[in-house]
Amino acid sequence: MKSKNFILTATVLAMILTIGLTGASAADYPKRPITLICPWGAGGGTDAVSRIIATLLKKELGVPVNVVNRTGGSGAVGHTAMATAKPDGYTIGMPTVEITMMHWMGLTEVTYKDMTPIAMVNFDPAGINVLAKSSWKTYKDLENHVRDNPGQLKDSGTGQGGIWHLAMAGWLKAIGLPPTAIKWIPSKGAAPALQDLMAGGIDMSTCSLPEAATLIDAGKVRPLAIMAAEKDPKFPDVPTLKELGIDWTCGAWRGIAAPGGTAPEIVAVLEKAIATVVKSDEFIKFMKNRGYGIYWLESADFAKALAQADKDNGEIMKAAGITK
Repeated sequence: MKSKNFILTATVLAMILTIGLTGASAADYPKRPITLICPWGAGGGTDAVSRIIATLLKKELGVPVNVVNRTGGSGAVGHTAMATAKPDGYTIGMPTVEITMMHWMGLTEVTYKDMTPIAMVNFDPAGINVLAKSSWKTYKDLENHVRDNPGQLKDSGTGQGGIWHLAMAGWLKAIGLPPTAIKWIPSKGAAPALQDLMAGGIDMSTCSLPEAATLIDAGKVRPLAIMAAEKDPKFPDVPTLKELGIDWTCGAWRGIAAPGGTAPEIVAVLEKAIATVVKSDEFIKFMKNRGYGIYWLESADFAKALAQADKDNGEIMKAAGITK
């Protein structure tokens, strides 16, 4: 009996010590520099957003926040690094829409379930962009052409299975057409795709409006619609697919997440600090100058959005034949 009591007492004591240490660490958090993993290369959009958030987080948290670019594997390397780091709050990351896509293509086994969502901070919907000199003056003009000439037109904006490919496939499915109704031409990104559009190599690009903004402002590209539920304030004359009676939204987003198993107390500290950052004049000015849309979802809502996006993207990718 004494042996059993000793074991029970030791177990309870260990639990108390563990709880006490966890509480203390959360209460003291943060007390040393934080690493923010960016899964994409230096100089890109995600890198830029990571760095402005890191700079402003330092002011809120009182410790340095250092951005580390972990690239490779079409985003798999960086997303894996942020998901598998020690869940102590000192390594966080900026997941992008690819976390809901990569595992469907067999690029990684890591999914959003391996992370602790903290907040979504940005969303830029896909656009349907054509040359300004084309005969398609409205979205309906283009849709009718696609219906009458299946497989004739060419679209681009990302590599095979990238977000803008998914945007096209989902849009076609939403209007009752197969993903082969428009040919997808893989590219290394929106910039080379838009160059190809200008040269006549493709007929359209389903990249975001911020990516096409320079050409739109120059009167060389015409956006016919955006795949969003709400209008883009910078392009108020461009209709949303929702306005046109089409139930499909799709876009690129960025958020902040921690490794799976991060303590709720630490998540709360980070969520509060990031909320302040997103509302700051500096962040708003930065995003406006870049043409990026600010889109806030707190931790719980971000988690729900990730689950829904993962499900929807998997279904579209299977229909398009771009899953493993």
